[in-house]
Amino acid sequence: MTSSLTYAAEPVARLIEEFGKLPGIGPKSAQRLTYFLLRAPVEQAQALADAILRLKEKIVLCSQCQNLTDTDPCALCRDSSRDRALICVVEEPLDLVALERTRGYRGLYHVLHGVISPMEGVGPEHLKVQELLRRLRAGGVAEVIMATNPNLEGEATAMYLRGLIAPLGIRVTRLARGLPVGADLEYADEVTLARALEGRQDV
Repeated sequence: MTSSLTYAAEPVARLIEEFGKLPGIGPKSAQRLTYFLLRAPVEQAQALADAILRLKEKIVLCSQCQNLTDTDPCALCRDSSRDRALICVVEEPLDLVALERTRGYRGLYHVLHGVISPMEGVGPEHLKVQELLRRLRAGGVAEVIMATNPNLEGEATAMYLRGLIAPLGIRVTRLARGLPVGADLEYADEVTLARALEGRQDV
């Protein structure tokens, strides 16, 4: 990207370069965002800068569930209507958001902030595993739902956690994986069909 910015003014080139470091932002998108801000009113650029600084200054991890929050404990952990005997373990805060959108889960959460991935040098010590175990050892939890992604790293992380949690006498379950709503059986692969059968429920 730098070579194409040879003739750009230094502040312009720097902002394009910084935007380019963001996930999902390529060189052209970085340039469009930069020139949009150049044309925007000063107040709009200032509001964006203030929002970014406020994000970095105010957001912390909830001491209970490790979710991102500006109050500790977070609103979900403070909600007395939620089932405290149930903890759903997710990889990232965005996974928690996705589950909350379903409005079908009323327990608590625990955010790991990643998955075990030896290829990327991420081990259990890099995740919020000890924080989870402390919560479980404090008592009151009857079931832990593993909601890690159904890929190699997610499965390995779920199995690792199951090995730590099962000796505590707490039930460990996994999200059922199967057919998406509206899917035709003939187009489903064998693994998906097998998992749909394994996760079948009474009707």
